[in-house]
Amino acid sequence: MANNHKVEPIGGPPSDVEHLKKESNYLRGSLVESLSNRVTGGLPELDNRLLKFHGSYMQDDRDYRNEREKQKLEPYYQFMLRIVTPGGVATPDQWLVMDELADKYGSGSLRVTTRQAFQLHGVLKWNLKKTIQEINTALLTTLAACGDVSRNVMCNPNPYQSDIHSEVFHWSQQLTTHLAPKTPAYHEIWLDGEKVVDSLEQTGEAGKDPVEPIYGPVYLPRKFKIGIAVPPSNDVDVYSQDLGLIAIIEDGKLAGFNVSVGGGMGMTHGDTATYPQLGRIIGFVTPDRILDVAEKTVTIQRDYGNRSVRKNARFKYTIDRHGLEWFVTELQERLGWQLEPARAFHFDHTGDRYGWIKGKNGRWNLTLYVQSGRIVDTGEHKLKSALREIAKLQTGDFRLTANQNLVIANITTQKKSKVSAILKAHNVNEAGDYSALRRSALSCVALPTCGLAMAEAERYLPTLLDKLEPIVAAAGLQDEEINIRMTGCPNGCARPALGEIAFIGKSPGKYNLYMGAGFSGDRLSKLYRENIGEDEIIDTLQPIIERYAAERQEGEHFGDFVVRADYVKAVTNGMNFHD
Repeated sequence: MANNHKVEPIGGPPSDVEHLKKESNYLRGSLVESLSNRVTGGLPELDNRLLKFHGSYMQDDRDYRNEREKQKLEPYYQFMLRIVTPGGVATPDQWLVMDELADKYGSGSLRVTTRQAFQLHGVLKWNLKKTIQEINTALLTTLAACGDVSRNVMCNPNPYQSDIHSEVFHWSQQLTTHLAPKTPAYHEIWLDGEKVVDSLEQTGEAGKDPVEPIYGPVYLPRKFKIGIAVPPSNDVDVYSQDLGLIAIIEDGKLAGFNVSVGGGMGMTHGDTATYPQLGRIIGFVTPDRILDVAEKTVTIQRDYGNRSVRKNARFKYTIDRHGLEWFVTELQERLGWQLEPARAFHFDHTGDRYGWIKGKNGRWNLTLYVQSGRIVDTGEHKLKSALREIAKLQTGDFRLTANQNLVIANITTQKKSKVSAILKAHNVNEAGDYSALRRSALSCVALPTCGLAMAEAERYLPTLLDKLEPIVAAAGLQDEEINIRMTGCPNGCARPALGEIAFIGKSPGKYNLYMGAGFSGDRLSKLYRENIGEDEIIDTLQPIIERYAAERQEGEHFGDFVVRADYVKAVTNGMNFHD
């Protein structure tokens, strides 16, 4: 498309979700009426879809599904709430509120997501409004945590460069605020805000929607994800983002960002028209211009994304359909200025670094390993209670990492010993003395609450790691980091396409095995074995792990080895993912 960048949006009738959004009067729909219906603990499907924009999904606990069917009861409906925390940063007071809400209205645990957000599970419909109101009182929100809008903006909580982090965090906040939906529906429905005169009749700036100047009345065709990475750490998996920003540090200062576009992890089993994709770098911008770049990128997806077939509606497909050169031309035309050439940078890892690290500001940062991101008390390991006591010290802040772990940050030397004492008293290992394999593992929630899950993930991955760790140790690789990811379905919430070893659920107890992603997040994994259970997984991986130990080159990561040894072919473009 070098000489003709003007293209038409994709044709086809709009999907039912598009009709729902258009008729919802800017995300209001019939939510008020459905929430007040005491006959059922659930919502009609159309209102459930609308609820996502407000930060919640309706779920039913599938562990109880058969028993409730026998008793002729409706499913055990409950709701997941996701809380927007730009860059994953929360104050001690906010932490205490989330801790209390988990016990008062939720299932008793908190979950750290792979997008640096909180999730509360097990909230009943009757408690949704009270929970959201208390979240709002803590200066947090669930608005746009889900839905066809820009989601929680991720950024790097790198304690090695905490001076840079403060700037990066600032921009993650600015992006989140700038791209948040402007409809007053959220405040009307949940916060008892004053009802605004029918939004459809309001007037605004010429050429822009009066209520939603960026999104318009039908919002985006699908969700949109933004992440900011600070080299040498690619812990936000920046190439998995619809819009990725890579901080360029020159002379110890933030010069600006390289811009990456068109990443995304989700796909559908058996449908080769769907695939994960890596973002591609298109240029460099100074910090003062990233809001403009983000807004115009979102509007291009708004205007050209597929609104007919939702599984082909993500931004990656828009770019792949029309071409990267078309997108850059369209973007620069909307901006009214040219991107600068991309600048040099280097990534060397995607994971977190555990234990205490002293920041450049003289304060301490402790990165704690949190298995599958689940903050809960189990047996003698009382992580949730320990973090509550630390929050009560009213020191520092809490940073949720993109790898589902937690940084207790900005701790003074005087308070450091108190934090350590609290952790020790609650049997929480502050040094992260787990196997490198376990420390590098990610999983999604999956069963029993995710309606899309085809197999276990969070509940099963620790068991599989118990089986793999002795094999890895026997091969002398116990200190070797291997990125391992598991999801219950192919939607990609734990970014399995970027796992050096990845398992994607196919059916109960069965997974597709993928291998070969780049350790620094710059290459996709490739299908190696299909629909295999635990015994086959072990029998398949053991000889590969042993051969890797025997034949690897100096500094060679597992993903690089399996490509070099021709177990799988390298995939650097998602359009070749199924070849």
